[in-house]
Amino acid sequence: MPDPNSIQHRISTLTAHLHHLNYQYYQNDVSEIPDQEFDQLLAELQALEEDHPALALANSPTQRVGGTITKQFPTAPHKYPMLSLGNAYSEADLREFDERVRKGLEGADFAYVCEMKFDGVAMSLTYEQGQLTQGVTRGDGTRGDVVTSNVRTIKNLPLHLRAAGPAQPAEFEVRGEIFLPLPVFDDLNREREQNGEALLANPRNAASGTLKLQDSAVVAARRLRFFAYSFLSPGRNVFPSHSAALAALKAWGLPVSDTWRRCTSLEQVLDFIHTWEKKRFELPVATDGIVIKVDDFQQQEVLGFTAKSPRWAIAYKYPAEAGRTRLNDVQYQVGRTGAVTPVAILTPVPLAGTIVRRASLHNANQIAALDLRLGDLVFVEKGGEIIPKITGVDLTARPADSQPIRYPTECPACGTPLLRPEGEAHFRCPNDTACPPQLRARLEHYVSRKALNIDGLGAETVGRFAELGLVRTPADIYELTADKLTGLERLGEKSIQNLISGIEASKQVPFERVLFGLGIRYVGETVAEKLAVHYRTIDALLAASAPELAAVPEVGGVIAESLAAWSSQIVNRDLVERLRAAGVQLALTGEAPQAVSDRLAGLTFVLSGVFEQHSREELQQLIGQHGGKITGSISKKLSYLVAGDKMGPAKREKATALKVPIISETDLLAMIPAGAESNSADEALEAGRTGESEAASESFPATPSGSPGQQASLF
Repeated sequence: MPDPNSIQHRISTLTAHLHHLNYQYYQNDVSEIPDQEFDQLLAELQALEEDHPALALANSPTQRVGGTITKQFPTAPHKYPMLSLGNAYSEADLREFDERVRKGLEGADFAYVCEMKFDGVAMSLTYEQGQLTQGVTRGDGTRGDVVTSNVRTIKNLPLHLRAAGPAQPAEFEVRGEIFLPLPVFDDLNREREQNGEALLANPRNAASGTLKLQDSAVVAARRLRFFAYSFLSPGRNVFPSHSAALAALKAWGLPVSDTWRRCTSLEQVLDFIHTWEKKRFELPVATDGIVIKVDDFQQQEVLGFTAKSPRWAIAYKYPAEAGRTRLNDVQYQVGRTGAVTPVAILTPVPLAGTIVRRASLHNANQIAALDLRLGDLVFVEKGGEIIPKITGVDLTARPADSQPIRYPTECPACGTPLLRPEGEAHFRCPNDTACPPQLRARLEHYVSRKALNIDGLGAETVGRFAELGLVRTPADIYELTADKLTGLERLGEKSIQNLISGIEASKQVPFERVLFGLGIRYVGETVAEKLAVHYRTIDALLAASAPELAAVPEVGGVIAESLAAWSSQIVNRDLVERLRAAGVQLALTGEAPQAVSDRLAGLTFVLSGVFEQHSREELQQLIGQHGGKITGSISKKLSYLVAGDKMGPAKREKATALKVPIISETDLLAMIPAGAESNSADEALEAGRTGESEAASESFPATPSGSPGQQASLF
């Protein structure tokens, strides 16, 4: 029998080593070991923790991969209220602020600290004995949502602090900004555009929405990041100043932006603001201003707070950059799912650090709302200083004979009449089997990094193959041979060999990534993974009805209808068969969940609402383990509606009208053989995991009565 002490030592050693490697990679941009070796160490730790859960450490690096399903977020009070900042919009506003500070300090010398105001979500983190124990959102300033499981997935946020620099208090609070890096934001919007979904407006909203997701595995995939900007502790004289606190936070391993500067005069503050007015657009994170605060903590206490904000800090907001330019044309782009997106072609105009030549018009509704006409002089801004958008028209410069833009009725690529499904904003080209841009986009998606990731066959290459007629569908890729590729421009013998090897290797890509690669509308990475785990084979998935699909976690009615429609098309079933013949993975490996009993055989269930004892996925697994079936719609044939908290009234009314029995979660569990419920749930979830890919407002604390020595700063 293994020695528990030896196992505990190995877990502790691996944990410490992986924390160090994460710190080097995310804070110092240093990769001390290859990614594959890091993954092997992480897999070893995860295996040890699964075999010996009692020995796992609370802030293990394995927590970063996510996987916690939270049915609802509990709330917690803030020990120090998170107040908002006052705003300044001009140099005059800043001079008034400076004068108030001077009067409040009665002419004493003081310094400011200036920092970038990153556009994200304010977060309060608690560390105890150097370990992250809690993450709470700003909420209403006095109480926020506890989102610790989601916060743990943020890769550059240490779960365990380094023992470097000044001594750490036994317990303290760190506040900072959680944000979505711009490259990640762009990737998300590209994927949403391909899937025909509405684009995210700005990174701040995307970060906020991500933190409220119930599945921490999805949060982990979003690649959020964190910057610390505040240290709080009830003890006196931990640090003399905000600048000293920032240095300590960085020494302890917390990510602190290097863009801050200590300024000894208002003129230096203004110089900092002017320096970053354009330079900030070079940063990989959205910004919306500069934060200025008095550096010395004792002087902060002297200045104090108003009811809403500190007197010792202010946020300078840069004016929104806008331009006036001419709308020369509107081009219509056809995406992978057939959505036709209008794009404004503009006379180039400098805006927010870039030259803007194009702006998305999103759909026909926006064109109509703006009453756009070719030749108009339009006002352009960057939404959240990220996405160029047209905000209005200079009607005084519009010619009297101008005509409204007519949205095309036929696909600009293939001439097929466009359709506009009820309830949708986009017009779509239904010719998904022959429309050239749709075919090319689906091929590019299939070979993309998150899908099959075929070495040597990137988007440009597969696009060229499509233009040459070598491939039209993903299945055609597996019929490429060296003979067919020999003689093509920019493809030498070695490149051809690498490409053929990459195609062969793609046959081992797990089923969930193949399913994602098929490019079914609305089926993103997470949904593909959930479907793969639930159905395990492409055949079971294709056989499922829309109501059955809708009952799968993370799916729902819209995705289910899209899946059912895709499955019903002969051309898609033929594609599946060709991929099967080529040897592509169309099923999960590993053992399928085994039946525990037939107690629920012949019974069908609909689950609705939020459940207390189990997640919806766990209940679905339990029902399946005991012979029952899940469906997504209520009919006379339904055996039971299982009602959880916050179930919609429409389902209850329909079930009552059809005389379908309505039962609780407790009633359902009582139908399962005694002693089988907990074991079957664990076995079902474990079996589901087998074969998975391994792969704005700023917030300030207000000093509470009785705690005058609290340390506080921003960024």
